[in-house]
This record gives sequence, structure tokens and C-alpha cells, in this order.
Amino acid sequence: MISDMCVDYLRRLGVDRPAAPSAEGLFALQRAHLERVPYENIDIQLGRPPGIDPELSVRRLAAGLGGYCFHLNGAFSALLEALGYDVTRHLGGVYKESDARGVNGDHLALVVRVGGAAFFVDVGLGDGPHEPLPLREGAHRRGDFRYALEPLVPLDGEGPGWTYRNPDGPFPVMNFRSATATMAGFEAEHLRLSTSRDSGFVRTFAMLRRDAHGIDALRGRVLSRIDPLKGTTDRELHTPEEFFGVLNGVFGRSLDELTAADRAALWERVDRAHETWRQSREESQDESQDESRDEPRQRAAEESRVG
Repeated sequence: MISDMCVDYLRRLGVDRPAAPSAEGLFALQRAHLERVPYENIDIQLGRPPGIDPELSVRRLAAGLGGYCFHLNGAFSALLEALGYDVTRHLGGVYKESDARGVNGDHLALVVRVGGAAFFVDVGLGDGPHEPLPLREGAHRRGDFRYALEPLVPLDGEGPGWTYRNPDGPFPVMNFRSATATMAGFEAEHLRLSTSRDSGFVRTFAMLRRDAHGIDALRGRVLSRIDPLKGTTDRELHTPEEFFGVLNGVFGRSLDELTAADRAALWERVDRAHETWRQSREESQDESQDESRDEPRQRAAEESRVG
């Protein structure tokens, strides 16, 4: 019998309980999840990272909150299991380097088998595919986005697996092992990602939501709409009212559990980080302009030395 939490979770997704597991049902569930549940790190920014037990994550998502991969894919896998799907969890790793072959454990990947086929399923990448991808080697398109899957050639001492490629994303590679994993295998990396000063989740506020046509991304105070055909448009948010209106209105993230003190602390942190980023960017632009102005003089000096 499906739990009340999963009933509330399905209500959050706006999806009726499927009569039986099917590929069509799986696709509908992933689409709804990506459109209605944001990838976000509000509680990490507030210094109170939630645990990654799937039951806890199901409760959080059913209540209108979001999370990052360990919460999102953890909860989604629990929901799929409750609905009768054959789901396995896998140790993954996200990389900026296109030739990366390691698996560092900073991502939880899912494989779902239904109707005699296996699918790569992921609602925890933020900018991942809108629908599951068949778990087979080759290029895959979802709308105007392109992806690829290929067998992972493992590093020495590591087992085989798969490489997922998103060539247009900031992290173009996610590797994951074929061996199944338990949630306990992600605890240490979750602790590091959610508490270390070196972690991007601790340093930078981020929220993402995707639909069939593009991706909404809020990093600091910059709201972006990423469209593979129209390009990326950016808008800077200037006030707390505008900021929290976007969290709820664009990303569908409930704000009910945030006290006035929480909101003030979050805005102050986001605003301070944004100003630091803007100052750094302006300094970099100034340095680039200085170098450009110096180039003709440097070139003339080099030519005179050569002559």
C-alpha cells in the first residue's frame, strides 16, 4: 500500500497514481518532477543541511521544498519503488573535464527497468534531460537539447559503468558505476558538500527548474532563462521581495517554513556574495581592458627588438 507521504508527493507533482509501472508513466513522472520540484540549496545556505534519508526527503518534497541530487533522486527513487518500479541507485560523479573517467561519489544516479528496457533516470542534476534516456550507447535528443550515453572505461581499481554527456552544460560529464549503491555510501560526500567552506553549495546560492523548452536558473541574484534556440537571457534581482517572489513564483518552492529571520539571513548572504562576485568580475574586466591597451605597445616593442 502506498504511504500517505507518497500520496502527498504525487499531489505535489500533479500526477495521479499510475495503475501499474510503465515507461509512459515513468516519463510523465520525471517530466512533472523537473517542472515542479526545484534543485536548490536554501537550507545549506542557512547552515542547516537536511539529511539524505529518502523518507525524510519524500516528506520535504511533499511539503513543497526542494534539494540537491541526494535529496531529489533519493526521494524519487523511493516514490518509484512505492509505485512498483524496479529502481537501483548508483555512485556517480559530476565533472567539468570532458575526458574525466573517475567516480568521486558527489552524485546519486538512478537506473529504472520497466517493460523489458532500462532507463537512465535523473531529477537531481538541475539541468539534466527532461525525460529518461534509454540506457544504451548513443546520442539522445530531448526537445532541442542533446545528450549522449556511453560505456565508462573505468580507472584502475574502479568497476565499469556509464558516462552521461551534456555537452552544452557547465558540467558536461557525469560518470556512474554499474554496481548498485546504498544511501549510506553517499553520507560522507553529502557532509562535505553541505558543510565545507570549499563546497560550491556552501559558497553559492543556486536554484534550477527545467521544462521541455529550457531551464530557469537562479545563481545569487541573477535569474537566467536558458533556451537552446534563443540563447540565455539574464535578469538581476534587486530586492528581497523580488527575490522571494521568484523563488515561489518561478520555481514553485514553498516559503512557509522560512521565518522572517531566515529570510533576512538568506537575503543578506545572497546579496553579499553577489556583490563580491560583481566586484571580482569588474576587476577582471578592467584587467582585460588594460591588457588589450598594452598589446599594441608590447607588440611594437617586440618587433623593434626583433628588427
